[in-house]
Amino acid sequence: MTTVHLVEYKEANDAVRAVFDDIRETRGSDFINNFWKALANNPEQLQRTWEQLKVVMAPGTLDPLTKELIYIAVSAANSCEYCVHSHTAAARAKGLSDEQYGELLAVVGMAHHTNGLVTTMQVEVDDAFKAG
Repeated sequence: MTTVHLVEYKEANDAVRAVFDDIRETRGSDFINNFWKALANNPEQLQRTWEQLKVVMAPGTLDPLTKELIYIAVSAANSCEYCVHSHTAAARAKGLSDEQYGELLAVVGMAHHTNGLVTTMQVEVDDAFKAG
């Protein structure tokens, strides 16, 4: 259960409605997910976070699906159930296949495994891996 009130469009102030309208327009959907409704308790943070997300997740040298896969992996590492689910749905909407998802899970699982081992053993980073 959320710790804050989820602000619905009909009760939102003009600043929140403007962000909600932009989310709908940008995504081509009437759906406003609970994350944004929760952030709407602080309209400035809502707007700032939405603007940053639009920039970071926009197409660039990394394609949108790759960005969603990275988001899933980081969300799994941070134990964010909500983000894993929402970005998996977004990745599927961008063409993620069951085979790709299985491969992603294998990579994330392997990274967790080897990260745990190297952290436990406190292995020093090889000079060859250090930047410049």
